[in-house]
Parts: sequence; structure tokens; C-alpha cells
Amino acid sequence: MNEYRSSVVFATPDLPLRDDVRRLGALVGDVLAEQVSPQFLDEVEQVRTTAIARRESQAPLASLDEQLAAREPHDAEALVRAFSTYFQVVNIAERVHRIRRRRDYQRAGTQRPQPDGLHDALLQLKAQGVTLEELAQWLPRIDIEPVFTAHPTEAVRRALLEKEQIMIASLVDNLDGQRTPGEQAADTARFRMALTASWQTADSSPVRPTVEDEREHVGFYLTCVLYRVMPVFYESLEQALLDTWGRTLPLPRLVRFGTWVGGDMDGNPNVDAGTVTATLNAQRQAILELYLKEMQQLASLLSQSTEIVGISAAVIERVRQYRQLLPQVQSRPRHANMPYRLLNDLMRARLQATADDAAGGYGAPEEFVADIELILHSLEANKGRNAGWFAVRRLLWRVRTFGFHLARLDVRQESSVHARALAAGLGGQDAWDARDDAARAQLLGAYASGGQSLPPSSDEIGERLDKVFAALADARRRHGAEALGSYIISMAHDRADVLAVLALARRGGLVDADNAVPLDIAPLFETVDDLQHGTATLHDLLGDPVYRAHLAARGDVQMVMLGYSDSSKDGGIAASRWGLQKAQVELLEAAAGYGVRLSYFHGRGGSISRGGGKTTHAVNASPRGTIDGRLRVTEQGEVIHRRYGIRALALRSLEQAAGAVLRSSLRPRAPEPRERQWIPVMEQVAAQSAQAYRAFVGRAGFMDYFRQATPIDVIERMTLGSRPSRRLGQDAALSNLRAIPWVFAWSQARAVIPGWFGVGSGLQAAAAAGHGETLREMAHNWPFFATFLDDTAMVLSKGDINIAELFSRQAGALHGEFFPLIRDELALTAHWVKQLSGQQELLEHDPRLALSIRLRNPYIDPISVLQVDLLKRWRDSGRRDEGLLRALVACVNGVSQGVQNTG
Repeated sequence: MNEYRSSVVFATPDLPLRDDVRRLGALVGDVLAEQVSPQFLDEVEQVRTTAIARRESQAPLASLDEQLAAREPHDAEALVRAFSTYFQVVNIAERVHRIRRRRDYQRAGTQRPQPDGLHDALLQLKAQGVTLEELAQWLPRIDIEPVFTAHPTEAVRRALLEKEQIMIASLVDNLDGQRTPGEQAADTARFRMALTASWQTADSSPVRPTVEDEREHVGFYLTCVLYRVMPVFYESLEQALLDTWGRTLPLPRLVRFGTWVGGDMDGNPNVDAGTVTATLNAQRQAILELYLKEMQQLASLLSQSTEIVGISAAVIERVRQYRQLLPQVQSRPRHANMPYRLLNDLMRARLQATADDAAGGYGAPEEFVADIELILHSLEANKGRNAGWFAVRRLLWRVRTFGFHLARLDVRQESSVHARALAAGLGGQDAWDARDDAARAQLLGAYASGGQSLPPSSDEIGERLDKVFAALADARRRHGAEALGSYIISMAHDRADVLAVLALARRGGLVDADNAVPLDIAPLFETVDDLQHGTATLHDLLGDPVYRAHLAARGDVQMVMLGYSDSSKDGGIAASRWGLQKAQVELLEAAAGYGVRLSYFHGRGGSISRGGGKTTHAVNASPRGTIDGRLRVTEQGEVIHRRYGIRALALRSLEQAAGAVLRSSLRPRAPEPRERQWIPVMEQVAAQSAQAYRAFVGRAGFMDYFRQATPIDVIERMTLGSRPSRRLGQDAALSNLRAIPWVFAWSQARAVIPGWFGVGSGLQAAAAAGHGETLREMAHNWPFFATFLDDTAMVLSKGDINIAELFSRQAGALHGEFFPLIRDELALTAHWVKQLSGQQELLEHDPRLALSIRLRNPYIDPISVLQVDLLKRWRDSGRRDEGLLRALVACVNGVSQGVQNTG
């Protein structure tokens, strides 16, 4: 495969990317010719040429359709994998090019810092009057916590991740262009080896992954990438401080990580007390093994002898103490005059005892930190800053970040599950349902406070929950409070839903020495109605004396999780975005009235309709005061891979997040008095948009249309994740379908309806009401609205109405009823997005993204056309032809790699 041959023009800084794409595309061609046949490569080239020519001439899809129709499943799968392999190398080339651009900025120094990086953020803050002393007061409040979930849209197998790392390394090694011809040949051979091995490896397992598999997948990013990156993050911040203010500061921990894998019970029967315990144990083992390995490496470095250099008396005393604690540890006699090595031996013995739950282990990571700091201080006091201090401090940053737990484990369960567990012992389900919120809260108060004990569990649901809370209590004793994150209540509607968790936690034995429940409980407001009523719920909750006493014991900090996915599925993207924006402001004001600090947890996905997009844009568009030093956000699916799959890009992602949080916290944007005029206009846009969206998805026959006009039935059969696609496993109603397969299916069909439908109607209605000029003013002066329009433009650009029509025709008579509505709303939305943003073409203001999409579309098109043909034949077979299904799964993976942020 050669480069994309069209009128696309690369900007000068992007010419190396063009060269990489051309060279790697040719390498893909060589691999296809070798692994399949030269004739197969010719066939791929013919399809590719047809697709490019069709895009350039805007011709109908008929030419592609004729070329691809009625292929044998095996041949279709091979063709799809060929184009997917091209996407794989293009994605790698683009990621490496981001590293190249980063290095160019770094060479330019502080005169031209990379936008949105740490240097850029600190220079902006200094220009706004921030002093180093003010920054020093704020840094301890900064808490950035990416939370990895197993929600799948592109779960790349670990075997493929490891091969991708080889390919990336072979490109990065020659970014400076200083490799010899022989070294370049070796780099190409390494790349080809990994690429060929990837071709010979199935994209996905035929077996649905277990929770353990998902834990291993997330663990790759934590242990293989982020473990290496974290010290560099703090070193970069120190250098940025030095460059900006001429001196640095002692840095507290700013970043930590969380995970849902093993704790997200919501709709997943495979997650329970056992997975909670197994996950925490496995994470503990993984991080301790990394520390042991690093300590072994440090042992050879820290060989200082007392005859040559001074050693702190505290180090020598610690060695004496540990010899008494661990008399079985014997060091080599020839190391007798090397106190650092002796202490290292004993520290490793303590770490191993910790891993083995044996006597002499560390009681907490703080004890390990104290030993590391002891060595650091001694090195610094004895001319050792250039003789090991740097390496030891890197270990210190890792331990401060990961502790003995690697990532904090959240637990999540849906509110109705708690209600069923309670109802079984409190009069039955009918009696429970007959009570309103106030009556339920009153009934639960005594149980939540510990004044009375809940009746013992009388059903399986209650017993499972009791075991979960007992597991959390045991985990807190064994792993420490830092190992546990929040308990999240999905579909939280009222205060009784929160009090229910307190009552159940007490019954499960999760109580501390002060008779308090040591658990942070976070209600998740995720539908449009719940967002609208969230403030009233929070008022009720904070006004409840039982819960208020619980919160006082937790430091008067309340976390609220905001759901981007279900609110969008429920009311459309405009109503969702506006509901989330308003809710943040109103909830913050409500909490402040009670003297409570509110902390937000953003449940974002990969796609725009599920809150995806650039972190910096999302933070900058947040309401004033809502960041307040803290950013907790879910990372899932292909987003994890894109942001954290390569060390340099993981570092860049963390720096962007930190820079955005610092700017929004220390110098939030100035109040905008015009917002008072804009709010009612946005209210109208959201209301009219929701009305159009709900009218569309609420039409008779819509779910039948959805199931026929998208490959949802293929997605439901795929083995991407351990969790079922339906929350309750009931009927096929939209309300029972999870947001991820809902968005994923429309993305595969290239209609991407959740990301834009209704927006045009909402904007049109506001303009028709005389607010056209106000909308333009909002588009240019309100970060929230400008970001919303930019995100909508991106979604529209990644869709394709012609391919969406091919899928829609699979719905038979329903196509004629529903597709004209899609086509008309799409045209209306594109018209108003361009009008308000002042663009002739979508993404005119983001030429790099526009170019990336233009490069990919001709290669996605053949996969989509094949997918439609295969889907029809598979359904005609009664969905029994496994060969067709395998080819369809390859299509789904291929479109995901090409489109990216699909779920």
C-alpha cells in the first residue's frame, strides 16, 4: 500500500508524517504479498484505488459495492484485515509524529513552549500574576485521577499491544535521523517482524474476556507505561517551575490512578466480592514486584563505601534496626562497608515479606517511603546527588503515586439492586415500592446511623452485597484506605438510594473503630431527569442528619459522579451537555450552602456523545469554580490506548491535564455577564433539541429500525468485555440498552446519531425565535458553547451519510420512514454548525484532524461496504454462519481502528 494519493497537502511540519505513512504503507504491502499472495495485494490495491477515486469525485458507492459484493467470508475477512493493518501503521505513525512534534518544541526551549503543556500553563499563570508562593499553596490541593474502566469499544489484546510497542520503538529510535544505514535496516526489520506477527495473531479472542483478562489489560498501561512515566512527569514540572520562576518547589503528589475493573458490579454478574479481593491482591502483587525489581537495580548503583564517602548515621542505624527485625537476611560479607547496599537488601526482604503477608513486612507504603527518603537525604548530604540520588528519587515518586495498591479500586452497583436487597428484609418489595423517598429515608435512618441493625440477608442479592462489603472491610484492613476509591451508585434518584448503601455497609461489617462507615459514597446522576433533580437530591442528602454525620467523618467532602453516556442516550447530546453544565453550577452552590466541598467525577467515554474529546477543552469549558484543583475522570476503550499506550504520549496527556487543572483552578476565566442572556437561549436549544431527539427515538418501530439499520446484533455477539450489553437483561427497549453498544452501533453504521441528532433542530428553533445573533455571540465568546459546536463538527466529519444509507436500507420498509429524518436533521445540523462557527467547511479550524479524517475515509469505506453485504448475508443465514460472523467482527475492529473514538 502506498501513500494516500490525492490532492491532500501536508503542512511542512507534517511532511515527516507523510514520509512515514508512505514507507510504512509500502511495508504493509510487502507483508500482505508475503503472507497471502501478490495477487491478493493487487486486489487490495484495486479496491483502495476505487475507494480513493470515489471520494475524490464524490461518486456513488455503487462502484465499490459491485467490487466487494458476495465475497467468501474468509476472503472478506482477509481484505478487511488488510485495511485494518494499514490503519494500525497509520495510527502508530501519527502517534510517533506527536512525539516528533513534542521534541521539536522541546528543542525550541521556553521561547516556544508546546501549547497546553506544563511550561505553557505556568507561563500563562505567571503572566496573570500568579507567584511561586501562591502556586505552592495550591499544589497540595491538586488531585488528578484517571480511572480506568473495562468498558469496551477497542480492547486491543495484550499480545498485540506488546508487538505495537516494538513497532513504535523502531520508529522512535530514528526520530533524530542519526541512525546508520545498517541501524535503519535493523529498525525496519524489527518493525516488519512485529507487524507480521500481528498479522498472524487474531484481533480478538473467540472467548469473552474474564474480569481477570480485563484486569491484565488495564494493568499493561499501569505497569508497563505509567510506572515508567510518573517520575518524568514530576521532573518536567520541576524544570517548568525553574524555567518560569527561576526556582522550584517541593512537590506533593499531584496524580494517582483508579480502576473499575473488578469492582464494577453494575449489570455484570461476573463481578462480586471475589473479584474485589482478587483485583486488590493482584494489583498489590504487581506493584510490589516492580518495586523489588527496581530495588535490585538500585543495589548495583548504590555501592558507596564508608572509607571513601560519608553515610548518614540514620542509614546505619536503620540497618541495625532491620537486622534485628529480619535476622534471617544475610548480606554478602564484601558489602559490609556499603550501608546503602545493606539497607537495600533489608528493604527488599521487607517488600518480599509484604508480598507474602509474612512477618517483618512493611505495614504501610509510608514506611517504605521513609526508608527511601532516608537514603535520599544521606546521598544529598554526602555529595551523592550525581551518584544515585536521581534514580532513588524516581523510585520515591513511583511509591508516592502507586503505593502498595497500584490503583484505587472503585465499586459500583445500581440503586435498584440495593433496594431489592433491603426490601427483602423490610416488608417485601411491594411495601418498599409503596413508600416515597421521604418514607424510605426515614425508615433507613436508624439502620444507616447504626442505631438499629438491618435484618439478616434473606435472598441471594442481599448475601452477595453483604460479601462485597465484608470484602471491602477486609481490604481496608489489609491494603489500607488508599487502596479503595468510591462506592458509586448508578441510577441514583434520591437520598434513600445513598442511605441504603450506608445501611447495607453496616450490615456487611464495613465499620471502623468509631462506629462510622469508612466509605466515600458517590451518587451517579446519569439521566436528564436525574441531572435536573440532582440539586434537590443533594439538598435532601446534606440536610439529612444521619448522612451529614457520616460526611463529617469523611472530611466534609462529597463526590458526585456525572454521567455523560445515559444522559445523552436519554435526551440527546445538546440536552445532555447543557444538563451537565447546569448541574455542576447548581450542585456546587448547594454544597457550599452546607459548608461541604463538592468533588466531581466525570463519567466520560470515548465518543463525543459520551463526553469524549480533548481534556483541555473539557476543563476549560467547565463552569467556573467546578474544577477547584481536582479532576477525576473515567478512561475507557480506545481512549486508554490512545492516551496511555506510548510513554511519551502518556506523559503529554498527564501534562495537559495538569496544566488545564492548574489554569482553571488558580486563574479561572473571568465572569461573563452576558451568560445571563445566553442561558435562556441555551435552554431553548436544549429543550427543542431534546424534543426532536425524543420524537425520533420514540417513534413507533424505532427499536426495530435501530436493530436492522446498525450492526448491534454483531456487537452483542462480540467478546469485547465481560459485561452484558443490557443493564437488566430484559427486553430490547432503548432504556434497557447500555449507552456503549448504543453509541458503538451507530458509529459502526457511520450515522453517529447520538453525537448530533437534534442539534440542528435546537439551533434552528432558537434562531427562528430571534436569537441568531446571540447564538453567534455564544459561539465566539462562550467556551462551553464553542466546545459543543467543535465537538459536533468532529462527529459530523467522522460520519458518512452515504454509508449510513446503505445500512439503513437493511431495515426494509422502515428505511423510508426513518432515513429521511436522519438525512434532513444531519443537513440542518451541519448548516448551523458552519453558520455559527464561521466555517465554510467542517473542521476548518482544526486542519490536522480534518486531514487525518480525509486520509482515513477512503480506507474505511471498503470495510463499511463489505460490512453491509456481510451483515445481510449473516442475517439471512439466521445468524448461524460463524464464518460470516468472524468476518463481521473483523469489520467492526477495522472501522474502530479507522474512525477511532467510536464508543
